[in-house]
Amino acid sequence: MIQAQITGLKKSFGKNVILKNVGMTINKGEVVCIIGPSGSGKTTFLRCLNLLERPDAGMYELGDLRYDLSRIGSHQSREIARKTAMVFQSYELFSHMTVLQNVMEGLVTPRKVPKILAETIATSVLEKVGMADKAGMYPSQLSGGQQQRVGIARAMALSPELLLFDEPTSALDPELVGDVLHVMRQLADTGQTMIIVTHEMQFAQEVADKVVFMADGVVVEAGTPAEVFDDPKQERTKQFLMQVRFKTAV
Repeated sequence: MIQAQITGLKKSFGKNVILKNVGMTINKGEVVCIIGPSGSGKTTFLRCLNLLERPDAGMYELGDLRYDLSRIGSHQSREIARKTAMVFQSYELFSHMTVLQNVMEGLVTPRKVPKILAETIATSVLEKVGMADKAGMYPSQLSGGQQQRVGIARAMALSPELLLFDEPTSALDPELVGDVLHVMRQLADTGQTMIIVTHEMQFAQEVADKVVFMADGVVVEAGTPAEVFDDPKQERTKQFLMQVRFKTAV
């Protein structure tokens, strides 16, 4: 069953063309990892899926709804926002709110969920990411890895149809990466549909159902982890993987 389908997605900033007719199909319960060099359009693509960036063109099917991305109104924007959630590189937690309040906020303010119910939901997801004992603390009292786990809990609390991760470990010290990846592995096992922009190649190989390689604003190659990592068909994919493996070896 298809959860989301994107066709003909285009995005430019002035004369700088970032996305050139990008298309992708994401099945329900699937984990899709997007890899590629810096500047390839990966993050912009992700931000277009929840309208943090407004696409110039494209069709977007999300669940049972279909959108022309060149004609998105406020009602459609709210619909898409309710069906998606995003985990950012830099956590994006509110510094003046406790961990519990940060996770509750997306439920209470935009969705008008009663505070008692929001607190119950927030407590539950904090337990799932191993942060229930930090509920009363503030972001400044947490490590980067702990803050990112709170960011994941905040997104989980919204029960999104499509959960988006924008390089969630890129801002972390190496010793903190493992805890965040562990939480993401557990989330993948629950059947949550996820699109993950990542530079963690081993994680993508182990967790992804589908790997998409992007470069220069287009999807160059897509397939299972075995197809993309072990038997890439496109020369651009081969060059990228060779560079990544060389850096790892060094």
